[in-house]
Amino acid sequence: MEITVTDIAQTEITRLIHEQEQVITGVRISAEATSPLQANYRLAFVAEGQDTDRDTAIPYDGFNVYIDENSVPYAQDITLDFVDGLMGRGFKIDNPHKVPPHLKGSVAEKIQMVIDEKINPGIAAHGGHVSLIDVKEDTAYLQFGGGCQGCGMVDVTLKQGVEVMIKEAVPEIANIRDITDHAEGTNPYYQTTQ
Repeated sequence: MEITVTDIAQTEITRLIHEQEQVITGVRISAEATSPLQANYRLAFVAEGQDTDRDTAIPYDGFNVYIDENSVPYAQDITLDFVDGLMGRGFKIDNPHKVPPHLKGSVAEKIQMVIDEKINPGIAAHGGHVSLIDVKEDTAYLQFGGGCQGCGMVDVTLKQGVEVMIKEAVPEIANIRDITDHAEGTNPYYQTTQ
Protein backbone atom coordinates (compact mmCIF):
# COMPACT_ATOMS: atom_id res chain seq x y z
CA MET A 1 0.00 0.00 0.00
CA GLU A 2 1.52 3.29 -1.14
CA ILE A 3 0.22 6.62 0.09
CA THR A 4 1.94 9.99 0.40
CA VAL A 5 1.61 12.27 3.41
CA THR A 6 3.16 15.64 2.61
CA ASP A 7 5.58 17.24 5.06
CA ILE A 8 3.08 19.98 5.95
CA ALA A 9 0.36 17.38 6.59
CA GLN A 10 2.71 15.36 8.82
CA THR A 11 3.58 18.51 10.79
CA GLU A 12 -0.10 19.43 11.18
CA ILE A 13 -1.12 15.90 12.24
CA THR A 14 1.69 15.81 14.83
CA ARG A 15 0.66 19.24 16.16
CA LEU A 16 -3.00 18.23 16.45
CA ILE A 17 -2.16 14.90 18.12
CA HIS A 18 -0.15 16.73 20.81
CA GLU A 19 -3.14 19.00 21.52
CA GLN A 20 -5.45 16.06 22.34
CA GLU A 21 -6.11 15.00 25.92
CA GLN A 22 -6.25 11.27 25.14
CA VAL A 23 -3.45 9.18 23.65
CA ILE A 24 -3.73 9.32 19.85
CA THR A 25 -1.82 6.74 17.80
CA GLY A 26 -2.60 8.18 14.39
CA VAL A 27 -5.26 9.09 11.86
CA ARG A 28 -7.72 6.93 9.94
CA ILE A 29 -8.47 7.52 6.27
CA SER A 30 -11.89 6.17 5.31
CA ALA A 31 -13.23 6.13 1.76
CA GLU A 32 -16.90 5.95 0.88
CA ALA A 33 -17.40 5.13 -2.80
CA THR A 34 -19.63 7.55 -4.68
CA SER A 35 -19.12 5.71 -7.98
CA PRO A 36 -16.65 3.21 -9.38
CA LEU A 37 -14.42 6.21 -10.08
CA GLN A 38 -14.72 8.43 -7.06
CA ALA A 39 -14.85 8.28 -3.29
CA ASN A 40 -15.48 10.73 -0.49
CA TYR A 41 -12.64 10.63 2.02
CA ARG A 42 -12.81 11.21 5.77
CA LEU A 43 -9.98 11.72 8.20
CA ALA A 44 -10.32 10.98 11.92
CA PHE A 45 -8.05 10.56 14.93
CA VAL A 46 -7.44 7.02 16.15
CA ALA A 47 -7.13 6.80 19.92
CA GLU A 48 -5.15 4.06 21.60
CA GLY A 49 -7.04 0.77 21.19
CA GLN A 50 -9.29 1.98 18.34
CA ASP A 51 -7.25 0.34 15.60
CA THR A 52 -8.09 -3.21 14.52
CA ASP A 53 -6.08 -6.07 13.09
CA ARG A 54 -8.00 -5.63 9.81
CA ASP A 55 -6.58 -2.11 9.37
CA THR A 56 -3.64 -1.42 7.11
CA ALA A 57 -1.25 0.64 9.25
CA ILE A 58 1.40 2.80 7.61
CA PRO A 59 3.97 4.20 10.06
CA TYR A 60 5.15 7.80 9.94
CA ASP A 61 7.34 9.72 12.36
CA GLY A 62 5.27 9.84 15.56
CA PHE A 63 1.98 8.44 14.24
CA ASN A 64 0.37 5.80 12.00
CA VAL A 65 -2.04 6.23 9.11
CA TYR A 66 -4.76 3.57 9.36
CA ILE A 67 -6.87 2.46 6.41
CA ASP A 68 -9.79 0.13 7.02
CA GLU A 69 -10.17 -2.90 4.74
CA ASN A 70 -13.16 -1.47 2.82
CA SER A 71 -11.24 1.71 1.99
CA VAL A 72 -8.04 0.04 0.74
CA PRO A 73 -9.15 -0.14 -2.94
CA TYR A 74 -9.68 3.65 -2.96
CA ALA A 75 -6.53 4.54 -1.01
CA GLN A 76 -3.79 3.23 -3.30
CA ASP A 77 -1.42 6.09 -4.26
CA ILE A 78 -3.49 8.82 -2.57
CA THR A 79 -1.83 11.96 -1.26
CA LEU A 80 -2.79 13.45 2.11
CA ASP A 81 -1.97 17.15 2.14
CA PHE A 82 -2.74 20.16 4.31
CA VAL A 83 -3.79 23.32 2.48
CA ASP A 84 -4.12 26.88 3.67
CA GLY A 85 -5.74 29.03 1.01
CA LEU A 86 -8.68 31.16 -0.01
CA MET A 87 -11.10 28.28 0.53
CA GLY A 88 -9.89 27.81 4.10
CA ARG A 89 -7.50 25.55 5.99
CA GLY A 90 -7.72 21.82 6.15
CA PHE A 91 -6.61 18.40 5.06
CA LYS A 92 -7.06 17.41 1.44
CA ILE A 93 -6.87 13.93 -0.07
CA ASP A 94 -6.10 13.54 -3.77
CA ASN A 95 -6.55 10.31 -5.69
CA PRO A 96 -4.65 10.12 -9.00
CA HIS A 97 -6.71 7.13 -10.18
CA LYS A 98 -9.74 8.84 -11.69
CA VAL A 99 -10.19 5.99 -14.16
CA PRO A 100 -10.58 2.48 -12.72
CA PRO A 101 -8.21 -0.23 -13.99
CA HIS A 102 -10.80 -1.84 -16.29
CA LEU A 103 -11.28 1.51 -18.07
CA LYS A 104 -7.61 2.21 -18.73
CA GLY A 105 -6.94 3.27 -22.27
CA SER A 106 -6.76 6.38 -24.31
CA VAL A 107 -10.49 6.81 -25.00
CA ALA A 108 -11.56 6.51 -21.33
CA GLU A 109 -8.68 8.71 -20.20
CA LYS A 110 -9.57 11.39 -22.78
CA ILE A 111 -13.22 11.35 -21.68
CA GLN A 112 -12.18 11.60 -18.02
CA MET A 113 -9.97 14.57 -18.84
CA VAL A 114 -12.91 16.37 -20.50
CA ILE A 115 -15.09 15.61 -17.46
CA ASP A 116 -12.43 16.83 -15.00
CA GLU A 117 -11.33 19.95 -16.87
CA LYS A 118 -14.48 21.18 -18.63
CA ILE A 119 -17.70 19.50 -17.52
CA ASN A 120 -17.46 19.19 -13.74
CA PRO A 121 -16.10 22.72 -13.17
CA GLY A 122 -19.06 24.04 -15.19
CA ILE A 123 -21.79 22.18 -13.33
CA ALA A 124 -20.17 22.49 -9.91
CA ALA A 125 -21.88 25.88 -9.50
CA HIS A 126 -25.18 23.96 -9.47
CA GLY A 127 -23.83 21.44 -6.97
CA GLY A 128 -23.59 18.76 -9.64
CA HIS A 129 -20.98 16.39 -10.97
CA VAL A 130 -20.63 13.76 -13.69
CA SER A 131 -18.83 10.42 -13.38
CA LEU A 132 -17.65 8.16 -16.20
CA ILE A 133 -18.95 4.67 -15.41
CA ASP A 134 -18.00 2.67 -18.49
CA VAL A 135 -16.93 2.83 -22.13
CA LYS A 136 -18.09 0.12 -24.54
CA GLU A 137 -17.18 0.41 -28.21
CA ASP A 138 -18.37 3.90 -29.28
CA THR A 139 -20.59 4.56 -26.24
CA ALA A 140 -19.73 6.32 -22.98
CA TYR A 141 -21.90 5.64 -19.93
CA LEU A 142 -22.19 8.54 -17.51
CA GLN A 143 -23.76 9.03 -14.11
CA PHE A 144 -24.93 12.42 -12.85
CA GLY A 145 -24.79 13.23 -9.15
CA GLY A 146 -25.40 16.03 -6.68
CA GLY A 147 -27.65 18.78 -8.02
CA CYS A 148 -27.80 17.06 -11.43
CA GLN A 149 -29.47 13.91 -10.09
CA GLY A 150 -33.19 14.45 -10.54
CA CYS A 151 -32.73 17.91 -12.12
CA GLY A 152 -35.44 18.80 -14.65
CA MET A 153 -32.82 20.30 -16.97
CA VAL A 154 -30.47 17.30 -17.05
CA ASP A 155 -31.51 16.37 -20.61
CA VAL A 156 -30.54 19.84 -21.82
CA THR A 157 -27.26 19.67 -19.87
CA LEU A 158 -26.53 16.26 -21.39
CA LYS A 159 -27.50 16.98 -25.02
CA GLN A 160 -26.28 20.57 -25.37
CA GLY A 161 -23.31 20.52 -23.01
CA VAL A 162 -21.82 17.24 -21.90
CA GLU A 163 -22.44 15.28 -25.10
CA VAL A 164 -21.15 18.07 -27.38
CA MET A 165 -17.95 18.53 -25.35
CA ILE A 166 -17.15 14.81 -25.17
CA LYS A 167 -17.87 14.10 -28.86
CA GLU A 168 -15.80 17.13 -29.88
CA ALA A 169 -12.79 16.10 -27.80
CA VAL A 170 -13.12 12.33 -28.28
CA PRO A 171 -14.34 11.60 -31.84
CA GLU A 172 -14.25 7.84 -31.17
CA ILE A 173 -17.40 8.31 -29.06
CA ALA A 174 -20.68 8.36 -31.01
CA ASN A 175 -23.15 7.84 -28.16
CA ILE A 176 -23.51 9.13 -24.61
CA ARG A 177 -25.82 7.28 -22.23
CA ASP A 178 -27.05 8.67 -18.91
CA ILE A 179 -27.46 5.73 -16.52
CA THR A 180 -28.42 7.86 -13.50
CA ASP A 181 -31.46 6.92 -11.43
CA HIS A 182 -32.88 10.44 -11.41
CA ALA A 183 -35.83 9.41 -9.23
CA GLU A 184 -33.36 8.97 -6.35
CA GLY A 185 -32.13 12.59 -6.53
CA THR A 186 -32.48 14.27 -3.15
CA ASN A 187 -31.44 17.84 -3.95
CA PRO A 188 -31.97 18.67 -7.65
CA TYR A 189 -30.81 22.10 -8.77
CA TYR A 190 -33.89 22.66 -10.92
CA GLN A 191 -37.10 20.89 -10.02
CA THR A 192 -39.76 20.14 -12.59
CA THR A 193 -43.30 21.32 -11.91
CA GLN A 194 -45.83 18.58 -11.33
